[in-house]
Amino acid sequence: MATAWAALDPGKRLPQYRVKAEPPATPPENKIHDDQVARQLGFTAGLVPGVTVYAWMTHPVVEALGLEWLEGGSFSVRFARPIYYGEEATVQATVAARTADSITIEVSALNLAGEACATATMGLVIGARPTPPDLAAYPEARLPAERPLATRQLLASLASLGTPKLRLDEAGAFDFLSRVDESLPLYRGASAPGHPGLYLDQANRALDQNVRVSPWIHVESHGQHWGLCRAGESLATRGRITRLFERKGHELGELDLLLVSNGSRAVASIRHTAIYRLRQAA
Repeated sequence: MATAWAALDPGKRLPQYRVKAEPPATPPENKIHDDQVARQLGFTAGLVPGVTVYAWMTHPVVEALGLEWLEGGSFSVRFARPIYYGEEATVQATVAARTADSITIEVSALNLAGEACATATMGLVIGARPTPPDLAAYPEARLPAERPLATRQLLASLASLGTPKLRLDEAGAFDFLSRVDESLPLYRGASAPGHPGLYLDQANRALDQNVRVSPWIHVESHGQHWGLCRAGESLATRGRITRLFERKGHELGELDLLLVSNGSRAVASIRHTAIYRLRQAA
């Protein structure tokens, strides 16, 4: 049993984490984060991005499990209702199960009314793990010179998605930590690991750098970490659209993604689902 797990018995609650996001200083491309547009669509104000909420939810898990979860943990997160800019959120995490070689933590992000706006399951297995995907099954592709408007017909025609790339320099990593109000010291330094919220941020780029899509909403993500991506490395997000479907008048897409470090090492697999066309905006 890893030392960090010694006191993490089933039913144990990890320390609560309270945080809030301020509105972006520059107008966001995705207008679901804009107060005026969000209100026109029936929301109270601009929505805090799902990436930010997920980043908050990883805080108690990484505080408890450290680099082990960042390097080999799994995650499954769903967003049920919005958290708004300026609204304090409370992250609650509870150990759901623990064995000699595995642990599962359930996490919720609550709004001021105490409603669960997002729920997640974070897991870690020590020892034998699944084999990482074959990189050749996720070839790189060029991003379009001009992004076409996202339609079901257009998305269905894409054999693969263009590959967003990120150079994870120390300054960029710090900017992301500031954006999600992350205070854990293990993310800081010349060779610090990338924040797992960055992986979902790049999953979003796999959609909005290939097509024009606004307003749109991140619905859920499920994935597996295969290794660390550290400051100084490059991160490419390869993938394809695996499913297009309608739910309650919304048009949704599911992406199958593999994040690759320095062109040679799998970092994370992500199944990423988003509403690319809201029924109110149709």
